Amino acid sequence: MDKHPRTTRTLGLLTALALGATACSGSGSGGGPGRSAGNPATGNLGRVVGGTPAKGGTLNVLSNQDFTHLDPARNWVMGDMDFGTRLLYRTLLTYKAEPGAGGGELTPDLAEDLGSSSNGARTWTFRLKAGLTYEDGSPVTAQDVKYNVERSFSPDLPGGPDYAARYLAGAEGYRGPAGGKHLASIRTPDARTIVFELRKPFAEFRYATVLPTFAPVPAARDEGPRYDNRPFSSGPYKIESYARDKRLVLVRNPHWDPATDPVRKAYPDRIVVTMGLKGGQVDDRLVAGAGPDASAVPWAGLRPESVPKVLTRPEVRARLLAESKNCTEMVQMHTGRAPFDDVRVRKAVQYALDREAILTASGGPALGDPATALMPGSLFTGGKQPDTLKIPLTGDVDKARQLLREAGRADGLTTRLTVSTGDKGVAEAVQQSLGRAGIRVVIETVDPSAFYDTIGDTANRTDLVYTGWCPDYPSGSTFLPFVFDGRSIKEKGNSGNHSLFRDPATMKRMDEIAAMTDASEADKAWQELDGQILAKAPTAPAVIERMPLLVGPNIAGAFGHTSFGGQIDYATIGLKDPAKSGS
Repeated sequence: MDKHPRTTRTLGLLTALALGATACSGSGSGGGPGRSAGNPATGNLGRVVGGTPAKGGTLNVLSNQDFTHLDPARNWVMGDMDFGTRLLYRTLLTYKAEPGAGGGELTPDLAEDLGSSSNGARTWTFRLKAGLTYEDGSPVTAQDVKYNVERSFSPDLPGGPDYAARYLAGAEGYRGPAGGKHLASIRTPDARTIVFELRKPFAEFRYATVLPTFAPVPAARDEGPRYDNRPFSSGPYKIESYARDKRLVLVRNPHWDPATDPVRKAYPDRIVVTMGLKGGQVDDRLVAGAGPDASAVPWAGLRPESVPKVLTRPEVRARLLAESKNCTEMVQMHTGRAPFDDVRVRKAVQYALDREAILTASGGPALGDPATALMPGSLFTGGKQPDTLKIPLTGDVDKARQLLREAGRADGLTTRLTVSTGDKGVAEAVQQSLGRAGIRVVIETVDPSAFYDTIGDTANRTDLVYTGWCPDYPSGSTFLPFVFDGRSIKEKGNSGNHSLFRDPATMKRMDEIAAMTDASEADKAWQELDGQILAKAPTAPAVIERMPLLVGPNIAGAFGHTSFGGQIDYATIGLKDPAKSGS
C-alpha cells in the first residue's frame, strides 16, 4: 500500500546525525539489524508506552493534513487504513493489536474464524459472527460486505485496494453495482455467509480481507463519492462531525458490541482530530505535553529538526515510538515517455542519487536507513536488503554522466518531480544530487491529502514522483506486482506502479511465481525478481524510514503497529488519567 505523506522536512540536521552515529557501525544496508543497534530513537521498539489505559476522556490527534480517503472502498494509504479499520469499520479479518512481530498475525474480525479455502485455493468461504450491528442497531450482513467489494470497482471511487479486481473471477470490465449489476463470483447464500470465487489460486487471499475493501457498506447508505465524508460505522466509534481540512470528531457507537470484538478496546469516549497544524507546532506542543496536549498523539512523524529536542531529554525520549515503516521510498520514473523510456537515463538517476543526503533530509540515521533494494528488508531472508547494484551511498556522478552520454544526452536534461509538501526537503536533496550529473529537476509540491490523486492521474503527472510502497502483508506478492505489474495501471486513481512500468518478461515471471504452491520457493523467487527489476531501473530506491511518533505524557497503550507502517494502533490506545484530558 502507498505510504503516508509526511510533514515538512529540511536538510542540515547535523545534530540528529551525531545523535544517531551509534547506528552507523552496521553494514549500511537498508533494513539491516546492525544499524538499529544502540540507536537512541528505538528504545521502545516492540513495547507499549504508558501502561494500560483507563476508560474515558478525549484522545486528541494533532495533524498537518486531512485524510486522503475514509471511504473503505478507496482507503489504501497506511495511516488512513489504520484509523478507518480500527475505529470506524470492521473487516472480515484483521491484525492482532500487539507490538512487535505479534502485530503481523491475523485474527477474525467480522468473520467467525480465518475462513476456509477449497478448489485449490480458488474458492474462499467466510461466515460472519452473530450479533454484528451498525451504528443505528441494524444488522451487518454478508450482502453488505459483497456490496462494498463491488463498489470498489466503480470508476467514480478510484484509488482503493485492487485485490478484488486482480483475483475475482469474471471481474474483467466490471464497473460496480450501479444499475443493479453484481459479480457472480461473490455469493451470499445467507445473511452470514460470503463466498469468493477466484480466477486463479491465491493461497494468501485471507490476508487481503484485512483491507478496507472487505468492510461492510449497506447499499441504502451509499452516497458515491460523498460517502468519503461520512462512512456508516460498524466499529466502536461513529462520526459526530467532520469539517474537511479542519476537524473530525468521533464519539462512541452505542451499538458496537465488544463481545464480538476482541481486538478493539475503545478506551477514549471521544477522539478529536485537529487538522491543518504546522509540523513544528505539533512537535513543540507534544514535547511540552501541557494541558490537552498531554492527552494527544501526532498524525505525522516527528520533524528531523525536532529530533534533538527529544533524544537529548530522557523523560521525553521515553515517549517516542520509532518502529520501521517497513516501506521503501523511491524516485519513480515515468518509463512510458521520453526521456525515461530509455533505460540508460533511468540508470543515470540511480547512479546520481545521493541516498545519504536523502537520509539526512528524512531525519538522519536515527530515523532511517538507506535503501539498497526494492522490497523492504522484512521480505528478504535474514530480514536485510541485499545490495545488488553496489552503488555508493553518495552516488557515482561520473557513471551517471557516462550513461547520459551513451543515451545521447551529454548536455543533460530538465525534468519535473512531484512530492508531497511534507517531502520538500527530500525533493531538494534529490534535486541537488541529480543536478550534479546534469539532470535539472523542477520541484512541484502537492498537499498531502491530494498527493495520491495527483500522481495517480497518469496522463497529466510529472516524469518523476517521490513516494513509497509498503507490503500489505509479509509476502513479495503484495509488493512487486503492485509496484511493477503494468496490467494494473489505471488512467485515474493509479496506485503503486507510479513508474508506469510495463515489462512483459517481468509480468510473465510474476505470474509464474504467483502460481507456486511452495511458499519458501515463492519467497526466494520474489527476492530474485527484485534484483532483476532493479537492474531495469524503473525506480531508484532511496530510504527505509522509521515512523517517529512522540506521544503526550498522559497517553497509555501506545505502540507503533508493524502492519500499519509503524503508525499508532488506534485499537488499544487511551489515556492514563481521563480526567486530565479536559473532556
